[in-house]
Amino acid sequence: MSMSNRQSGIILFLLGLLVILTVLNISLGSVYIPFQKILATLTGQSIENEGWQNIILQFRLPKAITAILVGSGLGISGLLMQTLFRNPLAGPFVLGISSGASLGVAMAILAGMTFGFSLTQMGIGGSWILTISASLGAILVLLVVILVSLKVKDSMSLLIIGLMFGSATSAIVTVLQFFSKAESIQAYLVWTFGSLGGVTWQELEVFMPIVLLTILGTFMLSKKLNALLLGDNYARSMGLNINNTRLLIIISTALLAGTITAFCGPIAFIGIAIPHITRLIFNTSNHKVLFPMVVLCGAILMLICDIIAQIPGREYTLPINAVTSVFGAPLVIWLVVRRKNFSKTFAK
Repeated sequence: MSMSNRQSGIILFLLGLLVILTVLNISLGSVYIPFQKILATLTGQSIENEGWQNIILQFRLPKAITAILVGSGLGISGLLMQTLFRNPLAGPFVLGISSGASLGVAMAILAGMTFGFSLTQMGIGGSWILTISASLGAILVLLVVILVSLKVKDSMSLLIIGLMFGSATSAIVTVLQFFSKAESIQAYLVWTFGSLGGVTWQELEVFMPIVLLTILGTFMLSKKLNALLLGDNYARSMGLNINNTRLLIIISTALLAGTITAFCGPIAFIGIAIPHITRLIFNTSNHKVLFPMVVLCGAILMLICDIIAQIPGREYTLPINAVTSVFGAPLVIWLVVRRKNFSKTFAK
């Protein structure tokens, strides 16, 4: 992967920005901790205040790592979907994976409370119940999408079917809400806000390997994705198996989007915006360049959104899903308005 001096300089700048934003993210919170104490803790030194050390290592550091993983994973899944459908507005949730995860959580919260039990009454941690429920919902939709993809040869038809899956699951969730109690509806709405701070070290032991291994696996698809950009006929002439490649893309996207939604709730617009930002910065559609740069840009943007969500100087934390939507929606609109030949952006 050859890069120009300009691109190399941008990469060094982004890497430095990533380090700065990570430290800044850990520095912010409802409890003020001197910056030198934070640096001492992060470099392995012990500080006299054990409470500060516990806050940094057990709460703020896992949240910063989660933000990096979420931004990277959603960025990659968005890039995969935009390449598969050759649609600049395709995102990681167009296959209904997020809706399936939401349905699983709705069944756990809304149906559970309707029948007289709550998450904590089941003898298992509530966060793990939500995670398992969301994972099962995402896996269920994934299996249906895979079965459909084996029958449907056209990617745009698959896109429409995925959107219909999302509409159907949303309708089921609405029905569950209609028959649920107010406290159960509130609990479900809190989950839909999204959260980076609820992932513990124990959950990261599951969350991190899935996201990192899936991202590494997608790097191996770079050449195939470059061929897909030029059309199915060209890809076939190059000896590419379209159906197998499409299946690998679907599985990778589902693992990333489903896992992130399961652990952190639905997080909007990051998957759509990050690939476009990366293409704009590096002026390329070569996936050998885009893959690592999307990971880097996604991590940076997610850290920025989390910093904004913490409202520096306040004890409140905004819902991360609201922050990413407020930031991402105008960005996508700006990109569409700025590029009149927006649909040709993949042909560069």
